Amino acid sequence: MLKDRCDVYCYDEDKVERVRTSIKDVDLELSVNVFKALADPNRLQIAIALTNEEEICVCDAANIINSTIATASHHLRYLKKVGLAEHRKEGKLVFYYLKDEDTKQSIMNAIIPKREDVSIV
Repeated sequence: MLKDRCDVYCYDEDKVERVRTSIKDVDLELSVNVFKALADPNRLQIAIALTNEEEICVCDAANIINSTIATASHHLRYLKKVGLAEHRKEGKLVFYYLKDEDTKQSIMNAIIPKREDVSIV
């Protein structure tokens, strides 16, 4: 017999309804796209950089993730596409920054510091 599931089927109706109601307030499609964006190690590194700095240029991002400018630009455009970042052009340089403080907080909350007692199987 499996130990990781209930042996009988019963549920807390009030709890289920509270959760269903709270889920209605969430933009699920946008949330999924944000998690997908941050699931890529390069984009996550860039997002972390954007939480630490007001803005970074595409060249900075390329150096942060040890990639070409084209690759960094692709990742930054993806972050913009899902609504995490915005950009501005200054002469021949393009600078990216996080859309707003809520976005910054969301990314910071998603970052898990290194710990020795955690292992992923």
